[in-house]
Order: sequence, then C-alpha cells, then structure tokens
Amino acid sequence: MADKRTLAPRNRNRKGTVVIGLLGATLDVGRGPARWQRWRPTVSVCQQADWHVDQFDLLVNPSHAHQTTLADTIMTDLLSVSPETTVIRHNVPMTNAWDFSEVFSALSEFADSYPFDLAANDYYVHITTGTHVAQICLFLLCETRIMPARLLQTSPVQAGGGRAPEGGNSIIDLDLAKYDRLAARFAKRITTSREQLKDGIATRNAAFNRVIDELEQVATRSKDPILLGGATGTGKSALAQRVHALKKRQHQVAGEFVAVNCATLRGDGAMSALFGHARGAFTGATEARAGLLRKADGGVLFLDEIGELGLDEQAMLLTALEEKRFYPLGADKHVSSDFQMIAGSNRDLAQAVQAGKFREDLLARIAVWSFVLPSLAARPEDIEPNLDFELARISAALGMRITMSREARITFVAFATGPEGVWPANFRDFGAAIRRMATLANGGRIDEQDVARELARLRAAWHPSVTVASLNGGASERDLPAHIAKLLAARRAQLDRFDYVQLADVLCVCARSTSLSAAGRVLFAQSLQQRTSSNDADRLRKYLARFALQWEQVAERSSIAWP
Repeated sequence: MADKRTLAPRNRNRKGTVVIGLLGATLDVGRGPARWQRWRPTVSVCQQADWHVDQFDLLVNPSHAHQTTLADTIMTDLLSVSPETTVIRHNVPMTNAWDFSEVFSALSEFADSYPFDLAANDYYVHITTGTHVAQICLFLLCETRIMPARLLQTSPVQAGGGRAPEGGNSIIDLDLAKYDRLAARFAKRITTSREQLKDGIATRNAAFNRVIDELEQVATRSKDPILLGGATGTGKSALAQRVHALKKRQHQVAGEFVAVNCATLRGDGAMSALFGHARGAFTGATEARAGLLRKADGGVLFLDEIGELGLDEQAMLLTALEEKRFYPLGADKHVSSDFQMIAGSNRDLAQAVQAGKFREDLLARIAVWSFVLPSLAARPEDIEPNLDFELARISAALGMRITMSREARITFVAFATGPEGVWPANFRDFGAAIRRMATLANGGRIDEQDVARELARLRAAWHPSVTVASLNGGASERDLPAHIAKLLAARRAQLDRFDYVQLADVLCVCARSTSLSAAGRVLFAQSLQQRTSSNDADRLRKYLARFALQWEQVAERSSIAWP
C-alpha cells in the first residue's frame, strides 16, 4: 500500500507537475539540523524557487531496512520545503540494485501499474538518485514511452564558498550502449504488442503476420495516418481498435477511439457529424455540435469506408489533418483537434482518384502507411486458430463452455479451407457460422450433425441456384465452373440482388465464349442491331472492371457441356 502525505490541495486550473524518483540511499542521507546545510537531490527537487511540484512519487526499496527510516525523513522534509506537494511512497523491492534484469523488471512493473494521466499532468523522472543500473533502466523506460515522462537531473551548485542546499535542476538525455539482456526484454514486449494487435490469435499466414509486424512498429513509433485496405469483413475496424488500445497502453494517446462508417454520412449531415456545426448553420441546427473530429482530440479517429466521403468533406479533412484545425459548418472561428487517423477502405482509392471521386492529395496524405488485410479465403492456415478464438469468445458470451467433436472439427475445417470456403463476407461470415453452430449445439458440444446443417446453410447462401438456373437454360449454379462460382461468391455480399443476377449471367456467357469479342457480341446482340459501329469487347471489358475482374479470370473453359 502506498504511503501518501499531503498538506494542501492541488490547484487543478493547470496541468500538474509530477516527479517520480528513487530514494537516494547515499546522496539523500542526513540527520539532525545539519542535514539542511547539505545538498540532498530528492529534497532539492522541491526547493527550486521557479519550479512547482504538485506530486512527488518516491520509490523506496523495502528490502533494505535503512531506506524505510530514511524515506520517512525525506517525505517529512519534502512537505516542509513544499507544503503544497503531495508526497506518495511506493515500495519497489529489489534484492540486488546492480542487477540489470531485476532492476528493469521491478521498475517496468511499477510503470505498468502506475496510473499515468497525460491529460492532467506532465511527468518527470528524477534520474540523479539510484545506482547507475537504475538510472540506465529509467532512461530506457522513458525512451520507449513505457514511462511517458521527461528525464530530470538535479545537481549541486556552488554558492558563497560552499554548496547551496537547493542545488539546480535540468532536463537531460543519456547516451547508452546496448545490453543484450535488456534487448531480450524489449523483444518480449514487442512480441506482446504484436499479439495484442492479433487479439491473441496464433496466426500462421505469412502475409498477414508481415502486415502485423510492420503495423506494430508504425503504431508505436508514428502518429502519421494509417490506411487499412481489404475486402469487407477482413477485420479493419477491429484492428484499428486494437491499434488504439496498444497506443493507449504505451501512453502514446490519452483520448478515446472514435469510429464512423463514412458510407452512412450524406450531405450536411456528413459535414456536421465529422466537423460539427454552429447554432443556426442549417435548418434544424438549434444547438451547436462538436463533431467527431473534436471528440477524437488526443485519441484515434477511425474513418471506415473513407472512399464514400464527398469531395467537400475530403477537402476539409485534409485541412484538419495538416493544420490540426478546421471550421465547423456555419462557424466563423476555427477549432483545434490533434488526433491520429486510421482510414479503412474496401475500394481501390487509386482508381477512385482516376475516376475523380477521391482527392489525390488526400490519398497521398492518408496512405503514408498503407496495409492491405488478406481475405479469410487467402489464409486457410489461419482457419483453425480463428476457430479456437471464436469458440472461446462465444463461450464467454453464452456463459457456457462450447466444444467441438473431433469429427465435426475435421469436417468443418476441410470445408472452410477447401474450394467451397469462399467466405465472401470474411470474418463476418465465419463468426456467424460458429455462433449458429454453438447456439444450436446440444449440451454445448458441436457434433457432425450441427456442422452438416451449417454447411448446407452456407452453400445455399453462397450459391443460390434459382437465380442462375433461370438465366442459363436450367443449369444450376452448382453446375458452374468452379472459378466462376468462386468469383460470384466473393462478390455476393457486396452486391444488390439485381447487380448480382446480371453479373452472374455475364460471367456465364464469358465462360463459354472463345474470346472477349465473342462474348460481347452475345451480350449486346440486340443493341448492336441499332448501331452502325460497335466496340463490344471494350464495353464488356469496362463492365468487368467495375467488379475488379479481367477477361483472363473468367475465360477459363470448363469440361461442363453448356447448353
């Protein structure tokens, strides 16, 4: 339990000044009235006439009995020279203060449990006291932002033929060599950070793991915008949340995580939601609104589907990113907000720039760091780790342990990793499938019957035979070439029924045509009769490009005899 002493309330009209320092077993000693004539570094911190300390956190090693007695004296003297300072004693046990591993471990554990509040306080680590080993460890903890503080050094000052008891202070840096044992601890901390970004899932896919490795470095070293690409359901939103949690754990951000799906924003509502508005800015604006950018001040703003923003909103967003300020809708005074932005998009924003739907300068700004998350179908080796993760998560949600028989697991994994496992909505599909099986399983154990029922449901959802059967002379979708069925399934979740049926017919024609031109003549036969010239191949090529498809992907011939 910490020993806390205070004589006066703190002034909360400004940010507080908090100093964290080790008790100096040698430099801080002194008894009787004569102790006030000598320079004691810990006491001197609060003796500076032009520097006010609101709180002093004194780290004491209880393994040495004399430190406990000395700590009582130092705490009393600190309150004597600075009655308005709150002094808190923390026990940080260390058997050997010269052992790097032990000292770093003890100080790191203290830092992890300390309630840093960067919005309310400025923190300083007093590095004058303690062994050289402790000083080096404190430097490393500050340098890596495990302790989000600046380094403070006190030193004696000559005055009147002797040393002035109050001495002086300064902010310093240290030049350190590398230490292998400490490097190993840092490597472990980095591994922990990467596991946090993966939500503890032991992923095996090399491409995904490379993304996480680089993203961990970027997230902990930079405040530049991050662009997350990938199909719907690949986990962009969840990953953005975990980036924020990682940065907050390392005291790099103090604000909250603010997320918005830009596809839901339209017109004045988009401007108001993002940038806020002044009272009377438009009809119905009876009160001023702060907006999401201001809400994210000091934190992380996640703009999912950023490609859906209008050009006006894009222009204002660019200004907000570059200048850290912007004008709310209808306001004549700018407001400030300092946030880190993470953007998500399942579209190719470079193509959107070419089409005039996205600003090139904004793309250049937000794509400083760009990562594309692979689809679940492209990560078959990660199916089993994610299956275990989902079972554990659903067990916690349902309040009962959910298990899966060996036979059921083999059957499900074979389907999920095979050609039928297209997972068009990626983890949304995957998580929903596990949840349905878990909910319907008797006694919380998923058996082969539960899996068979779910696989039938997935096949029906991904390959609805009725639509294509009517378009292809009775040929059902299960009769389609495998590559066509897979292309359709991967896009089904993103398309309206009308567009899906049309695309299905086009792909069926392409699959049984000998060339792009031949397919175009079939598809545009009626309109061709009313035109004097045509370029059906180019027309078809552009149609396929709308769905990110090329002729080479759909032209593969099948052994199926088409009607």
